[in-house]
Formats: sequence, C-alpha cells, structure tokens
Amino acid sequence: MWRTTGPLPVNAPRNTFFDSAAYSNYDNFMLHVKTPEETLEIIISNFGHLEMDGESVPLRLSLGRVLYEDIIADEAVPDFNRSTVDGYALMSSDTFGCSDSLPALLRRAGEVKMGSVPETDVRRGECVYVQTGGEIPAGADAVVMIEYTEDYGDGMVGILRPCSPGENIIFIGDDVTPGRKLYHKGHLIKPHDIGALSALGESVVKVCKRPIAGIISTGNELIPFDERPAGGQIRDVNSNMLEAAAIAAGCEPLLMGIIPDEESALIAALKEADECDLILISGGSSAGNKDVTLRVIEKLGRSLIHGIAMKPGKPTIVGEIEAKSSGKPVFGLPGHPVAAYFIFEVFVYPLICRWFGTSPERRTLEASLDSQIPSNHGRAEFIAVKLEQGEEGLVAIPVIGKSGLITQMSGSDGYIAIPRDCEGLKQGSKVTVNLYS
Repeated sequence: MWRTTGPLPVNAPRNTFFDSAAYSNYDNFMLHVKTPEETLEIIISNFGHLEMDGESVPLRLSLGRVLYEDIIADEAVPDFNRSTVDGYALMSSDTFGCSDSLPALLRRAGEVKMGSVPETDVRRGECVYVQTGGEIPAGADAVVMIEYTEDYGDGMVGILRPCSPGENIIFIGDDVTPGRKLYHKGHLIKPHDIGALSALGESVVKVCKRPIAGIISTGNELIPFDERPAGGQIRDVNSNMLEAAAIAAGCEPLLMGIIPDEESALIAALKEADECDLILISGGSSAGNKDVTLRVIEKLGRSLIHGIAMKPGKPTIVGEIEAKSSGKPVFGLPGHPVAAYFIFEVFVYPLICRWFGTSPERRTLEASLDSQIPSNHGRAEFIAVKLEQGEEGLVAIPVIGKSGLITQMSGSDGYIAIPRDCEGLKQGSKVTVNLYS
C-alpha cells in the first residue's frame, strides 16, 4: 500500500473534478472533455502526492525494483591493490630506460597466489609474478604485462618495456570509497547494479513495495480468453494485456475477473478491492445506457474526468473511490484494446512512476514518416507505427486499421503522438517514435 505525503485527494477543491449533477445526461457530460495535458495534471495533482511504502528483499530478487532509500558504501571496493593484467609487480623506477635490446634484469622473488595475501615484499631489483586480480605485494608500484617480459629460467626476468607508477594497478577504493552514495532513492535496479551491490556485500536491499493494480473487465459479451466464443461473444483481451502492462510498470496485478454490465456487480467488485492501490476498469466508459462505470464511481466516490480530447481513448473516465486509508484512483478504460493500452501508457504509467519517485522511462527513435496523416480534428492522436530501415535512415509506417483491432499493436514497433493543434503530418516528416517497453 502507499502512504500519503500531503493532503488527501478527498480534500481537493471541487473545481478540480467534474460534478455530474451539473449535467443532465452523459452526452452533455462528454462534451466537456479535457486535453491530455489537463488530464495528466489533474491525475498528478490528485494522486501524485502518494508514495509507496518500503520492503526489504534479497538482492537476487531485486531486479527491476525501485530503491526505497539511498545506498551508501560502508567499505572500499576493492579493499586491496590488485593487478589488472598477468605480469610482474615491481618498482617502476627499475624499468626506466629498458628496451627489447637493453632489458632490465630483475630477480624473480616469488609469486602471488590468487585469493592469498602476498608472502613477500618487492625490493629494488626484484619482481613478483601476479595474475589478473591478484593482490599487489608491498613495495611494488606497477605491473608489467607478461608479454613484455622474458623469463630466462635462472631466476632472472628481463623487462622489455618501461612502465610508469600505477600502471596496470587498481588501487584500494578506486571503484568505491567508503561514504560514497552509490545509488539514489528511486533508482531502478538493473542487472549491472546487482553486480555492483554484490561487490559491496549488500545481500538485502530496501525497495518500494509494488502498487497493487486491480484489473476488472466489464461486459455481458465477454468470456474468458481461453474459451471459444459463441454467437455475439468475444474473448476478454484487456485483462491479460493490462496485467502485462501493470507488471512492466512495476505493479503487482490482481485480476478480478469479468463483471456483467450491472451496477450491483461492479459496486461489489470495487468494495472487495480495498487492498488495491489503483483500479483499472476495462469497458463501460462510453455514453450509453448499459455503461455503468461512471455511475458507480459517483456512488462510491467522485469523478474527476469523463472524456479526453484524444484518439483513441476519448471516453476515458478518471475517478476516485474512498478506501480505508484514503482515496484511490480508478480508471475507466475504453473496451477497445488499443485505446485501453494508450490510456495506460500515457496516464496510468506516469502516475505509477510518480509513486516510485521516478520519471517514466521512454525509449524513442527518430524516423521519417512513410505516408501522409490527415488532420486529427482537434484531438491528440496516437498512431501505431512499424519501423523499417530505409535508404536514408529509419522509416515509420503508420499501422492504420478499424477502431479496436488489437492487431494494430501486434504489427507495430511503437507509436507516434500528434498534438491536437496539428493539422496532420506530411509524408517525409520527421517524427519521434515511442518504442513499446
């Protein structure tokens, strides 16, 4: 669960959300849509002050988690001077002026065994064999690679190339010094971070708890995805898709099943979702007699938004219902899978990142548009594209299809966002492609 870091959302001014009593029907309500920018601002202002609690997990299970606190080194890495090559540890001054034709002759005084403390020091005129990663014996200030030496077999070693002080040595604390802040709170743990934390001996790390995302699909026509549809039935696509999106965003999904288009059924499901930090309701957001999501949200809490000036996703609902600790966000997503995905990507994902104290990580590429896209008539438009390598660089090919076809997503590599005040894009225009995470 999350904790609050400021005023609870229920105390927000009334002008930050919609009062449905001011509208006589859904059609009027839907005329007062918000821009995507306004929508995100309302979402963040009402729910962005929440933060996730922390929990301790084993380091090996921390991949992809977000740090709850700073990690400060309490020891040096490495904690001994070590060699970066196989060769001979020596005093660099003994090699000055040597060459292939005039090698420096040094007595081999021993060898450092891997994982062991050197048994001898290096004195002037001596060298000690050391392997990569081995500890440098006291007295030595450089290591000459074995390729630049000759072992004469009589206890003497010829050094064929001079070296400078510190050459081929990693000194104590070169990697990490005690007291150094290695990672900041909010850092997303990646595979190489686990390696660095292992070097510090961090067997357990404190990370942000995963928000629990309740996922509900509504519709009398829906059946489980693994069943064969009969006449008029369709498989529930959005539950699995939103579950995957929630996991990718760092959430713990809670699939709550398929709910019929009945107020009582949806109210019962929402009342059972008290453990959830946010709720995603798929379907039931359009202006129709059978669409109950808005009415239920109004009964259990309040609505903030119904309608966004974007395509796809215009009939989206954003609201809040009261829970034990405070209000929780509820998103009424369109039933069309493509629209549901874009609403999650553009609005839900940034909110989750805000709870973690991070910023959305979006990978983008620049490409040239393959064909013209006409005006979007005052709505921000999100269009899936396929990327191909052209003669002069990447080409973005719009994947256009009828509303609600999930294959628009499966046949694409990412999407472009066209601002609502843009009257289309010409063929050859440079566009920014947001890659799917």
